[in-house]
Amino acid sequence: MTDIARPQAPAAGPKPVERPGRFQEFWRYFSENRGAVAGLVVFVFLVAIALAAPLVAPFHPDEQFRDRLLSPPAWTEGADSRFLLGTDAVGRDILSRLIFGARFSLFIGVVVVTISLVGGIVLGLVAGFFRGWVDTVIMRVMDVLLAFPSLLLALVLVAILGPGLMNAMIAIALVAQPHYVRLTRAAVMSERGRDYVTSARVAGAGKLRLMFITILPNCMAPLIVQAALSFSNAILDAAALGFLGMGAQPPTPEWGTMLAEAREFILRAWWVVTFPGLAILITVLAINLMGDGLRDALDPKLKRS
Repeated sequence: MTDIARPQAPAAGPKPVERPGRFQEFWRYFSENRGAVAGLVVFVFLVAIALAAPLVAPFHPDEQFRDRLLSPPAWTEGADSRFLLGTDAVGRDILSRLIFGARFSLFIGVVVVTISLVGGIVLGLVAGFFRGWVDTVIMRVMDVLLAFPSLLLALVLVAILGPGLMNAMIAIALVAQPHYVRLTRAAVMSERGRDYVTSARVAGAGKLRLMFITILPNCMAPLIVQAALSFSNAILDAAALGFLGMGAQPPTPEWGTMLAEAREFILRAWWVVTFPGLAILITVLAINLMGDGLRDALDPKLKRS
């Protein structure tokens, strides 16, 4: 009897390589930039401090210790160990005011970026999608806004609206909006002629669906990077307006306002100016480093193979 040949199992081929998910790919490119990772750590720490300010701060930001006016930091001679970073001219704990000031600075950044981003996306989509006279009118208005120095224009708008934190945020958002409009318009103009947009148009998609569902998601990468960088600019502009007396008003523990209140004590009480200035410096630097990492991770042209 002849043996019946058994069918042999097919040889196992190479296993398909699993492609990493979008988040894994994004984090791989982002983590290659060590400065961006450090900036992200500092930013997350600031957010945590701001959210837990009532639990972390040693004192209420407006509490005054009249027996400890301009007390130096705790590590210097003649200091009070209760006040780690010293006190200001009316006896308020500087550390507590810095911690609560982080809330105001981050709130300013979120509000300004949200207003300018939403308005810039809408105007940029309309200008880039419809073109014609609509595009001309929108872009000429944006060019006029860009012709003025940003801080000067913000000062003029605050002078019209009146001093205050909310009016300062509105003014800064209006000043920052042209950058989002130009970015969105350029991205829409490069995407509107692609095959997937033509296919959606042939399939019967309406103009609003084409603009917000089809085109907009593919234009978000440069807008996210711009939003991260504008976040730091908003904090700087708000601090500048507060320093000039046009932003947050005393006794609000906003970093720019703290600098304005401490101007006359620069020579004899260095700590009342140094620590708010360092807080602004560290926050803006961390956000800018994080923005560079976002640009490297989201821009395909900058990704290394």
